[in-house]
Amino acid sequence: MTVGDLGEFGLIAAITAQLPRGGRTVVGVGDDAAVLATPDGRVVATMDLLVEARHFRRDWSAPADIGGKAAARNLADVAAMGATPVALLVGLAAPGDLPVAWAQGFVSGMAAECARTGATVVGGDVSSADAIMLAVTALGDLAGREPVTRAGARPGDLLAVAGVLGHAAAGLALLGAGLAEPAALVTAYRWPRPPYHAGPEAAALGATSMIDVSDGLVADVGHVAQASGVLIDIDTARLEPGDDLLAAAARLGASGPAGPAERSRPAERAESAGQGGGPARALVWMLTGGEDHALAATFPPGATLPARWQVIGRVTEGQGVSVNGRPFRGRPGWDHFI
Repeated sequence: MTVGDLGEFGLIAAITAQLPRGGRTVVGVGDDAAVLATPDGRVVATMDLLVEARHFRRDWSAPADIGGKAAARNLADVAAMGATPVALLVGLAAPGDLPVAWAQGFVSGMAAECARTGATVVGGDVSSADAIMLAVTALGDLAGREPVTRAGARPGDLLAVAGVLGHAAAGLALLGAGLAEPAALVTAYRWPRPPYHAGPEAAALGATSMIDVSDGLVADVGHVAQASGVLIDIDTARLEPGDDLLAAAARLGASGPAGPAERSRPAERAESAGQGGGPARALVWMLTGGEDHALAATFPPGATLPARWQVIGRVTEGQGVSVNGRPFRGRPGWDHFI
């Protein structure tokens, strides 16, 4: 059966039957709009778009993977403000011949990822389109905390990261080369697992700025540096590629297919990082690969951080991002229009 066979309202009914109701939902799916309880009095809101063949491929990712990824990339933005994710609004446009089973699998993945944070899907819309397009809005609760923005980093602060770096980029490069191992990296690309709880934790620890690493560490830390009017230096001695990243770099080889974030002067970027050979490729993934949705934050000097936060650099006077004290050359991460 296809979504065209079900029709708009039949599809909505099939989707909503899979979705649990959240504890903060006053009015959920089925009315003109949802109503949520907001004890804090403020709402954190963000939205993102995913377009088939641009953000995902159905031959590379299962429906649940795509749903999980669509949820993760939005929920991570809420966490990056120091908030707890509460709800999603989901717009789905799809061809009429899309199997209903695909839509149900997509929703199951989205619901599973929401369950990791206690969030729920409270509404949305469906429409027809020539390709699958997703528009997801995430809402969050600050629970009385002040939002952690990109604009608060100060000279002397420490730069730290929670979550993995480079795994999704390596997984994408492996898929592009027709490879499926190391499987953990391919899985990381298909369905990232952001460290949601690290966001509110960082806020409680006094983080001065924070960002979701969605486009690449250098690119996203650059947004923090620009908003804060500072220079942020990344120390690659503190970025140790794990066995999977090194194995992927070895399998692909120095001249293997590059992922989207690698296609601009990779040799120069490896030189900037002070590395060569296979480990250089792994390090480039860590510096410029996106879609892992790690959290990068700055903390006051001397801050005592839990184990999940790894200090990887520092904030100084100046402007922009440097790597090992040198300007970073080449493309710092993903840009849709480059």
